[in-house]
Amino acid sequence: MKLDPVIRDQVLATVPSLRAFAISLSGNIDRADDLVQETLLRALAHIDSFEPGTNMPAWLFTILRNLFRSEYRKRRREVEDAEGRYADTLKSNPEQTGRVEFQEFRTALDKLPADQREALILVGASGFSYEDAAAICGCAVGTIKSRVNRARTRLADLLSIDSVDDFGPDRATRAVLAGGGRN
Repeated sequence: MKLDPVIRDQVLATVPSLRAFAISLSGNIDRADDLVQETLLRALAHIDSFEPGTNMPAWLFTILRNLFRSEYRKRRREVEDAEGRYADTLKSNPEQTGRVEFQEFRTALDKLPADQREALILVGASGFSYEDAAAICGCAVGTIKSRVNRARTRLADLLSIDSVDDFGPDRATRAVLAGGGRN
């Protein structure tokens, strides 16, 4: 793609101002140069979205500012750990157990009658009150309570567990089995 010489001249004329703005934002000359370079790359990649006759510097400054803010938000969550001490404190449990338990739970949930499964999901997993679940299902509150109780009991039997704590780390599973359902 050939760049219009007028647009190219406008972009090049704005570079010193972009650099000064980037330095004021980042406080670091090297970082500012990287921001300007990335701004120019993005601007050229999307030059077809620029409308000739509008304010080129404003368009470029907007790209730079948005790029800086996006990177700032990303960097704010990063932790400096050059020697790896922080990384050593992080632990990750193997996925296999949780994945197997969740699959067992899904299989057991599928074995429940549709009305019990629906009530359990509404109250236990979605957090609806018994009253709201009853309104959604078009039945009495006592019916929903009964369906949820029967579903939890049947799930516990199917999964061979005595209590919710025996099932494992999956929060959604614990929520369904343990309760939910605001009165």
